[in-house]
This record gives sequence, C-alpha cells and structure tokens, in this order.
Amino acid sequence: MSTPGNWASFVAEAPELAATVERRFGAFRHHVLATLRKDGSPRLSGLEADFRDGELWFGMMENSLKALDLRRDPRFSLQANPGEGTGMGGGDVRISGLAHEVRDTKKDWYVKEVEPPQPFHLFRTELTEVVRTFVEDDTYLVVQIWKPGEPLRTVKRA
Repeated sequence: MSTPGNWASFVAEAPELAATVERRFGAFRHHVLATLRKDGSPRLSGLEADFRDGELWFGMMENSLKALDLRRDPRFSLQANPGEGTGMGGGDVRISGLAHEVRDTKKDWYVKEVEPPQPFHLFRTELTEVVRTFVEDDTYLVVQIWKPGEPLRTVKRA
C-alpha cells in the first residue's frame, strides 16, 4: 500500500532509481545507520535493511542504543554498504527519513513473515530523501535526489 513517503510511493514516483537503490542494498547484508544520541551527536550502527510489503523496515535488538535513539528522535540516515574495493556498482546510495516504531498487528504480521530473534523493536520508515551518487563515463559526477511529492532531480558535475 502506497502512502506519502513510504517505499511503495518512492517506487511509484521513481521506479528506475528505486530498483537501483534496492539492488545496492541487496548486494550486501549489513549497512550503516546514523541516528542521534541524547546529546544530539551522531551514532553510527550496523543494520540490516528489509524491503517488504511496500515498506522499508528496521528490526533491532530490544533496548539497543540505536532503537532507543529512534524512539527519542525518529530521524535517521541509512548508507548502503559500499562493498569491497572502489567499484561501488550502482553508485553510493543513502536513504534518509523518520523511523516509527511498530507495536500493533503489523508487528505480528512481520514476526510471521521474517521470524526475527525475540524480543526486538520494529520500525517502519517514512522516507524524506533518497540520494544516489555515481560517476558517469569517467567524466561526470552524477547526483540523483528524490524527495516525496517532488520530481526526481539529477545534477551532473564535470
């Protein structure tokens, strides 16, 4: 189901970019999540991203620091694992947004689907920005920027 800012709306508005982003996240299991600590400083943590049922989900160990950060301040940024070497097939990809903890029947559905270790926190994301950066023809740095309700913007620099 597509709602403003969820993964399904991103796929509907920018299908080619969404496919590239999903491939980049699918290439490796662990990625880097940025959250905000109590004092406002950044915290970087490893995370597995899960694209399922038109949403981007984050599952976390109960009372993990990143989960407590998101409960306090839902803002996040998720950087795709760049992989080995400098190839970065598909480019550098980052998703930013808000993570909302799920505690209703949707969590029960997720548990049946994924069978995660218990107990855990589950967060559904609301995307505020998706950015892909890559090099084109060994000449141009290309930045693609998607924000909900706005057209996909592409910037090329020589």
